[in-house]
Amino acid sequence: MRTTYPHKAVMHSPRKQPKLGGLELTVMMAAVMALNALAIDAMLPAFPRMTAGLGLVDPNRVQFVITAYLLGMGAGSLVHGPLSDRYGRRPILLGAIAGYIVCALACSFATSFDMLIAMRIAQGLFGAGLGVLVTSIIRDQFEGDAMARRMSTIFLVFMAVPIVAPLVGSVVLIFAGWRSIFDLIAIMAVAVLVWVVLRLPETLDPQNVVPIKAKTLTASWKQVISDRTANCYMIAGATAQAALFGYLNSSQQIFERTFGAPDFFPIGFAIIAIGIACANFTNARIVERFGARRVSQTALIAFIFIAILQAFAAIFAPASLPLFLVLITANMAMIGFVGSNFSSIAMQPFGAIAGTASSFQNFVRTIWAAFIGAIIGQQFNGAVTPVALGFLACGLTAFTLILYGERGKLFTRPGTTKHLPM
Repeated sequence: MRTTYPHKAVMHSPRKQPKLGGLELTVMMAAVMALNALAIDAMLPAFPRMTAGLGLVDPNRVQFVITAYLLGMGAGSLVHGPLSDRYGRRPILLGAIAGYIVCALACSFATSFDMLIAMRIAQGLFGAGLGVLVTSIIRDQFEGDAMARRMSTIFLVFMAVPIVAPLVGSVVLIFAGWRSIFDLIAIMAVAVLVWVVLRLPETLDPQNVVPIKAKTLTASWKQVISDRTANCYMIAGATAQAALFGYLNSSQQIFERTFGAPDFFPIGFAIIAIGIACANFTNARIVERFGARRVSQTALIAFIFIAILQAFAAIFAPASLPLFLVLITANMAMIGFVGSNFSSIAMQPFGAIAGTASSFQNFVRTIWAAFIGAIIGQQFNGAVTPVALGFLACGLTAFTLILYGERGKLFTRPGTTKHLPM
């Protein structure tokens, strides 16, 4: 039974809300999510200059510029969801983008590595709201396979950023220092902020407004934790994402030190990102026909087999850049099929508490993926073996979790989703 609250009117603006079409909403949400990708991927070409400019002795340490942002995103996920369930999606999203802009500018003025890491954590805290609120806004209006399709479409547009972001970062470095990259992403975030201010209406149903109370949050988190299947998909998705983060952390070093091709890094990174984009493009068109479970579980099994090939390639052909690109692109594509579908399946039972459920799941996914990804990245020793073994371990762990969550029954397609009561 749903409960309404007398204070629900506070989330609505008195002005007439704009009418936002489905296409514009999709592109806008993709642009919002893209700010997170921009804050991560545009930094990668600047790693050598950051290492030198900030006086880092261990080159692996610069990877924490990425990890710090991810950890901030994970911690911030617990905040934005409950706030959006209480005050509405729109005002919290506006605040998150504004904070992201301020922290990006602060990063450009960092005078030490510790200060930079602190500002990156703060930027991630605000960046967390971008992913949480996009998921919540879409979940406000869609569910099940329909939600998976739209999330895949958003991821498809969003994936254009990893394709071009390292190239953008490299171009900036030609004309300016690494600090200017932070200035650029702040300018881009301002453009997105203006768009959201002018065009995004409130999507939260007044009947689903939830007050911020410790008892309410505890009850909502208990609902999320108590769902065995949703939790297994949540952690399995995080584990697959950890493999991606492990590669991301050490990607620039792999191209420079392992293959001796630092100038090829933006192109190689774009090739791999295109694989994920193609996977999301395909997923958006097949998921409603075959079902999110069938598509994602098949992709996970393929992920494991490709990871085995990666491990053999790392041992027997460690200097082959073309073979590395083919295999890791194929496996990144499988992550594209796994990610959005696992997230959608994990969110299916929680329509009435979408904001809180999304924030809690993002918290678990991001912290877990960042932690495991950091471990994989820090193992970099000049070879691709740590990444290959990391992919294989993550794939096997994720598959075990799905088997447990589905009680051994794979490739099913439930006809309905049972929604938990408020």
